Amino acid sequence: MKAVKTGLLVNMALVLVKLSAGIFGHSYALIADAIESTLDVFSSIVVWAGVRISNRPASENYPYGLGKADALAAAIVSFMLLGAGIGVAFAAIHEILTPHLLPRPFTLAVIPLVIVTKEVLFRRVLHIGEETGSGAVEADAWHHRSDAITSAAAFIGIAIALWGGEGWESADDWAALVAAGVIVANGAFLLRGVIHDLMDRMPPTEIVTEIDAAAKSVDGVLATEKMAVRRHGPDYYVDLHVQANPLLTLHDAHILSGKVKGAIKKKIPRVANVLIHMEPFEG
Repeated sequence: MKAVKTGLLVNMALVLVKLSAGIFGHSYALIADAIESTLDVFSSIVVWAGVRISNRPASENYPYGLGKADALAAAIVSFMLLGAGIGVAFAAIHEILTPHLLPRPFTLAVIPLVIVTKEVLFRRVLHIGEETGSGAVEADAWHHRSDAITSAAAFIGIAIALWGGEGWESADDWAALVAAGVIVANGAFLLRGVIHDLMDRMPPTEIVTEIDAAAKSVDGVLATEKMAVRRHGPDYYVDLHVQANPLLTLHDAHILSGKVKGAIKKKIPRVANVLIHMEPFEG
């Protein structure tokens, strides 16, 4: 929550800086960059709301909790990125076809500060997103990275326009068009992962392997099968069939299943719950 709020405040400040520099410095690449940062503000608000809702405890109506709000927030951010990229692309094409003034030199001084700020935010927020398992926070981090890339493209475009002089005015707009492609690509990349989470796709093989190894490490477990793992916000929910000695009493089988559940949750803290079906070992 703290990281999202920090990003929100930084984005609001950058919007003012980039928009002012773009308008007074005749740079559409910077204006496009400001538009992308404006969407960063709204995406941070969406992520903030998604994280708050997903952290609410389970209830009678939502026995699994509201973790999917995290994925829904990430989906909204992804669509915002796609929309921003397409909008900037159309506007850049329009500017390429419309004669206009060269960018002013002072616009170059603004951009390096923006790039450094956004890259620092990206690394910090991505680390927090990976640490907490929040897809929405990771999406917010990649939004910061796309902003840094659009700023870098703006810098290159403005530099080329100023170096080339008259006749090179559109270099700035071509940079905005390249930045638009990067934004769309980031949006599509994020949306792909979000769809996987919403459709309950199995997580990466290394997580499944860890869960299986934790279950088999429990004394009395003779085999495992029919494992299903799904992501619910930052957490994982596991369904697992465990085979044990057919002569175990119901009470002993119940105790064994509890030990398996505990071993899995201890080894993979992001596992919120494990549903175990006990079966007789069949060799």
